[in-house]
Amino acid sequence: MFLTVRQAPAPPAPAPPLALAAPWPPAPATAPERFKFLVCVDGSPQSRAALRFAALRARNVGGLLALLHVIEPAEYLGWMSIADAMEQESRAEAELLLHGLAGEVQRLTGLIPELHIRQGQIGEEILAAIAEDGDIHALVVGAAPPAVRKGRLISWLAGELAGTLDIPLLVVPGNLTTERIDRLA
Repeated sequence: MFLTVRQAPAPPAPAPPLALAAPWPPAPATAPERFKFLVCVDGSPQSRAALRFAALRARNVGGLLALLHVIEPAEYLGWMSIADAMEQESRAEAELLLHGLAGEVQRLTGLIPELHIRQGQIGEEILAAIAEDGDIHALVVGAAPPAVRKGRLISWLAGELAGTLDIPLLVVPGNLTTERIDRLA
């Protein structure tokens, strides 16, 4: 009995790599635009619900987060020194609030949000913040349950901005549980 062993033919030599032409038009040198959520916060349960939703959503889409607190003008008609002291106290409270919320966001998502404090009428300041930033893609606000609702901001946003706001307005019900918010985001 004879056993014949055949060798397989040698594989052909690999072809030289093709030189790829650069894409035309060339890709922009800047990083792709990231989706930024602006959240209006005041420390209330409904603003915390909106913040949790926006923070998780921003993390899930690889986006950015900005927190805005608006200090409305004090209606004190007394001495200016008292009004100035009230204003400084309000600003200090706003800074503490924003830094505390930023810490919560960072622990929850790893994101470090931008912090903004503005002074004036809340609706006007929200619009001004959106116009000045130019990178905000969604406005997120919390809605209080009907029993505790003041309704000023939501009513104003719905009434004054209907059809004029060029970014989505996301209204998060303040009575959502953290589990529901986590599932929705």
